[in-house]
Amino acid sequence: MQVSTHAVKGNLCLGLQNLRPLPSSRELRENNLGFAVSELRMTKRSSCFGIGLDSIAMGARGNWPRSVYGSLAKARSVRAQAYEGDVEDVAPAKIQVKSSGTVLPYVGVACLGAILFGYHLGVVNGALEYLAKDLGIAENAVLQGWVVSTLLAGATVGSFTGGSLADKFGRTKTFLLDAIPLAVGAFLCATAQNIETMIIGRLLAGIGIGISSAIVPLYISEISPTEIRGTLGSVNQLFICIGILAALVAGLPLAGNPLWWRTMFGVAIIPSILLALGMAFSPESPRWLYQQGKISEAEVSIRKLNGKERVAEVMSDLDAAAQGSSEPEAGWFDLFSSRYWKVVSVGAALFLFQQLAGINAVVYYSTSVFRSAGITSDVAASALVGAANVFGTTIASSLMDKQGRKSLLLTSFAGMAVSMLLLSLTFTWKTLAPYAGTLAVLGTVLYVLSFSLGAGPVPALLLPEIFASRIRAKAVALSLGMHWISNFVIGLYFLSVVTKFGISTVYLGFASVCLLAVMYIAGNVVETKGRSLEEIERALTAAP
Repeated sequence: MQVSTHAVKGNLCLGLQNLRPLPSSRELRENNLGFAVSELRMTKRSSCFGIGLDSIAMGARGNWPRSVYGSLAKARSVRAQAYEGDVEDVAPAKIQVKSSGTVLPYVGVACLGAILFGYHLGVVNGALEYLAKDLGIAENAVLQGWVVSTLLAGATVGSFTGGSLADKFGRTKTFLLDAIPLAVGAFLCATAQNIETMIIGRLLAGIGIGISSAIVPLYISEISPTEIRGTLGSVNQLFICIGILAALVAGLPLAGNPLWWRTMFGVAIIPSILLALGMAFSPESPRWLYQQGKISEAEVSIRKLNGKERVAEVMSDLDAAAQGSSEPEAGWFDLFSSRYWKVVSVGAALFLFQQLAGINAVVYYSTSVFRSAGITSDVAASALVGAANVFGTTIASSLMDKQGRKSLLLTSFAGMAVSMLLLSLTFTWKTLAPYAGTLAVLGTVLYVLSFSLGAGPVPALLLPEIFASRIRAKAVALSLGMHWISNFVIGLYFLSVVTKFGISTVYLGFASVCLLAVMYIAGNVVETKGRSLEEIERALTAAP
């Protein structure tokens, strides 16, 4: 089966410390408000990377609470499974009061980073052929490959850098810094007169989206209320998909205007500037402020995000998480300590499974698959894949806090395994030859839908939930670094592997990886829905 070089290159893009709280602050809140933090007796538990979506469905505003934090939460017993298999009940008797605050505008601002993430990944898809002619590299496949892969290399650097920046300067200031390479990179790409300038621009844009990939889910998870954190967290993946679709739509005028590719790159400057302006007025993560000992500033941030009614409740959570702890900021080597390695390894493994399960292979071959079914338009093929991705992610957003992260991950990888098996059989069984085109399209669409239900959105949502506050930023950065490295390696060697073993065998291998992922998740991932970050932290980092 022949694969379009353009399709391969174009679609390559798809693919803190705990400071001791001031005693007077805690005592004052407890004495004045009559609010005592119940002791949680929890054993060490395995890391969770599950998917669950709230009853708050995307596009179904009627299901949203009247206030983002609005309804009263019933006290409930949370079953916590330990790494060793122990199960212990935790009964936090918290009553959530109606809130006058809202996080939605600030989540929206952060998601500009997600849109830019998707846009920079997808913009080269339609533009590569035209920019190659304009810059004189139409016959040089190696340099065209550099235009594509330099973004991934930059993203790897950015993802590792983002965690350290977020720890040192805070989440909002890191967004402000991130806007610089995003905007400058887009400007250099749009105005490039030679291949060197284009590659530098792509490298800077890659650094920018790498930082975004680390801090967008981190910031959203830290400012979101527990009851809708899953839904808001999955919006990150939805906006990445929207960014990719926006890049596809932006390429439509190329056929009539070959120089339109410059405008396609230049458009990305606008959301970069809006991201910086929005973050200049957005509240800092109260959890980061608390970890820096800035108690009064943390309370102001909570009041802005949650309303004054929730200040005591959230601060009590933070107090309980930090009680008895005065540990310094975690270093990179702390991630590999016996205390944190289990949870860090789960985060890294989920992103490795995400990439090794074959999403890039399906995207690489989607154009050829659809052509075999009589769909000759590359735009139509890409639009169908993109629409399936957006649709599946939207469904996932409506289920994240209802079904749970783990169940969605299991369903997702199981569906991907079945879809990969169908694709493999389609290209090998002669009895299926008359229906090969239709079955190939069906398998591709089902695979993308399954991916977008869990394997796509859940890892980035789950990582900030399962990592302790003192390692959260660096651990997220490490896991996303694994994502970008594996993405780069797959893009580099994928065609060679297909040439040697054949696409059917490769698809069968991907199906096996998906099944391994199901078994790994079943044994190592626990559920996080309906629990505060502090509850999860106390459970997963409890002493043996």
